[in-house]
Amino acid sequence: MTKVDLNCDLGESYGIFKLGNDEEVLQYVSSANVACGFHAGDHNVMNHTVQLAKKYGVSIGAHPGFLDLHGFGRREMNVPPNEIFNLVVYQIGALQAVASIHNVSVNHVKPHGALYNLAAKNKEVAEAVAEAVKQVNPNLVLFALPNSQLMKAGKDRGVKVASEVFADRTYQPDGTLTPRTMPNAMIHDSEEAAMQVIKMVTEGKVTAVNGEQVAVEANTICVHGDGPKALQFVMQLKQTLEEHNVIIENNWSGA
Repeated sequence: MTKVDLNCDLGESYGIFKLGNDEEVLQYVSSANVACGFHAGDHNVMNHTVQLAKKYGVSIGAHPGFLDLHGFGRREMNVPPNEIFNLVVYQIGALQAVASIHNVSVNHVKPHGALYNLAAKNKEVAEAVAEAVKQVNPNLVLFALPNSQLMKAGKDRGVKVASEVFADRTYQPDGTLTPRTMPNAMIHDSEEAAMQVIKMVTEGKVTAVNGEQVAVEANTICVHGDGPKALQFVMQLKQTLEEHNVIIENNWSGA
């Protein structure tokens, strides 16, 4: 029977501004990527999200991004590699401190938004992120796009890398995600997203926007928690995966 991790970006509310249905979503996923205060989230939201993840037995991961609250971390920023190293270390450390007071561990790291996309294609950025993960805790799992610079940088440093695919995003022929600036970047239909995931998990392929079949490895599946249909998506995904004899779990939380 096939097993795959299902992750979601959570803890992205800020102050009085609520984003997503975190507690509901946590009942369907196996990993939570918790915002660390730079692109979204704050100290109160981080603490609450960790408590919820612990309550539902969900593996906790850091979701570091660029310091860009106004742009939700989705605007590419010209930040030198040494600063990227520092901002990743800083954000992982913040979440580790919150996790420690609840007697749980941070198990993985998934860069957010523009930082994730930049690390996928830029060797220096990828190396800065991977080195930060290694130096903070070499046992952390790094989430990365298949065949990306970030995946290579992690593997080169002996960091365990989980190949990540996306339920609600479309793909380009080179295996990268369709930029959000393009109208066809997102998949809005939960059934369509679920069938894309099944194809990636069971066949190791995804259909690109031009119809080409692109090889992918699916260790973990992402659903974006800030989307208006995030809860519907994870519910549909869980049901469809189970119907295809795919078990949702990860193998890095020690659970």
